[in-house]
Amino acid sequence: MSLDVSVPDPPPQSQGAPGRGYDNVSPPESDDDDYRRDELESILEAGAWADGFEAWAAETSLGESEFELLVRHGLLEQLDFYWDPATEAVEYHLPQFSDDMREALATDADVDEVKGGLDSLGRTVSERLEREYRT
Repeated sequence: MSLDVSVPDPPPQSQGAPGRGYDNVSPPESDDDDYRRDELESILEAGAWADGFEAWAAETSLGESEFELLVRHGLLEQLDFYWDPATEAVEYHLPQFSDDMREALATDADVDEVKGGLDSLGRTVSERLEREYRT
């Protein structure tokens, strides 16, 4: 199944740090660590986001209505990509679903499916970023 939608703008990366605003993630011990967000934001804007998004859209099981919920609730804009100096890899964090978002989905299974779709997008784009970043 594929999702036939326009590629949205890449999420901004120049603010924030891993763990800010996310459950189950410890904030970094120091804001001095180099998460290279500005560099990753440039790579996203140069095509890694569009390439990753298109690859994800061709394979996702999410429908247009679920995708529109992600857009309407600003969840794509909140995807957080960063360079993890400990693992020397591009990592990502998913935003939390608001109560409104959860209520817009009919069941917990729907919430899990949409979270899974968003996670798949994050993973696909981070893999693209990593390939671009390492070359």
